[in-house]
Amino acid sequence: MQALKRWWSAFEDKHTTAAQFIVFFILSNGITLLQVALMPAFKAVFAHTSLVDTAFQFLPVGVSNGHTVFLFDYPAGSMSMGGGGGLAYFLAVEITLLIAQVINFFAQRNVTFKSNSSVGKAAFWYAVAYVVITIAAAALQVLYKDPIYAWAISAMGAGGETVADVVTMIINAAISFWVFFPIFKVIFKQEATPEDAQVGGAQ
Repeated sequence: MQALKRWWSAFEDKHTTAAQFIVFFILSNGITLLQVALMPAFKAVFAHTSLVDTAFQFLPVGVSNGHTVFLFDYPAGSMSMGGGGGLAYFLAVEITLLIAQVINFFAQRNVTFKSNSSVGKAAFWYAVAYVVITIAAAALQVLYKDPIYAWAISAMGAGGETVADVVTMIINAAISFWVFFPIFKVIFKQEATPEDAQVGGAQ
């Protein structure tokens, strides 16, 4: 184990970005698995409320086949019955993402990038990036969400909804994965400390 730690430490020193990417990859997959576990749980909780029958359709972006297309499009009714899950589905998604992203923020900041910069400033830019990426992902979902759910439910019945949940979540995670890494490199900085300055002066 000690030999492995020494090897990894040497690898980090020589290939910092590559080492960060490896840790980022491992943590990101762990966060995705957490989302896969949380999403069905929150959906099950909200499924027994009237929120399923409350539509949440926000930010119209155009018209297709005579119907308004929304960036956030969750029509009322259960998805297994042809609805869009309503406000219940939207809340299940967003609460899952919120929990996952809070954990991801501290894990990536402290473990992957070992940042010592301002937590508040990093959190602000992380939140900005999260909102932008969420909107972009919602725009892309307009293209693939309905076909995936229609296929899964048609092929597997009610159980297909859970499969579609997992598939769409993995697609969203894959998109976020490639976008977040370069953003994290910028916002999670390692700033010089007084000790570093003393070492530099001594040299």
